[in-house]
Amino acid sequence: MTRLSVNINKIATLRNSRGGNNPDLIQVAKDCERFGAQGITVHPRPDERHIRYSDVFELKNIVTTEFNIEGNCQEQKFIDLVLANKPEQVTLVPDVLGQITSNHGWDTITNYHYLKDMISVFKNAGIRVSIFVDPIMKMVEGAAKTGTDRIELYTEAYATHFHQGKELAIAPYIQAAKAAQEAGLGINAGHDLDLHNLKYFAENIPGLQEVSIGHALICDALYYGLENTIQMYLRQLAQPEAR
Repeated sequence: MTRLSVNINKIATLRNSRGGNNPDLIQVAKDCERFGAQGITVHPRPDERHIRYSDVFELKNIVTTEFNIEGNCQEQKFIDLVLANKPEQVTLVPDVLGQITSNHGWDTITNYHYLKDMISVFKNAGIRVSIFVDPIMKMVEGAAKTGTDRIELYTEAYATHFHQGKELAIAPYIQAAKAAQEAGLGINAGHDLDLHNLKYFAENIPGLQEVSIGHALICDALYYGLENTIQMYLRQLAQPEAR
């Protein structure tokens, strides 16, 4: 079954909007795990507008499932943070300074030498590495040459076009996933996956190991409650029983 990693950035955004510690980010992370999440994801940015660097150190001490830190490895502060905390996984994302949210994958061809060097830094520290890529065959093939353990398929295009035609929307992702499997890469996915489009994606992407979901899940929790929402997402990822 595909694992669910809950991105808790939006919890930190809410906390930061008023100062203080409400909601309590650390307690929410513990509760997400208690409610069934199989991982916790954070994406600290230089301005610390949601996850603070100090949060990462606190989370490292309490996360009992899989800790995944996403971010831009072109920032030395991020590299130092990851190496100091040694999460189970680091996901490298090509953000630029001040970017509101991630909106594209790596050009694994242009950035081949850079990615290869950075991936080796993290792997030498015993950290599994995933890199953010668009569902483009040559980018997946390029990723395989960098030494990364996994790719994370950037799923905004799938989510945007899902209701217009889900078969067409998912087609490039199926091709990319098959290419990744053939190259020996693990497959993660994330961005704009939600209760409407997640099940179809999980059922049709071969070898999908993990999805990271934050914004939609936290929005749904406003209506359904956090525990119930996590269970709802887990049900979308459950494979149908064989008959």
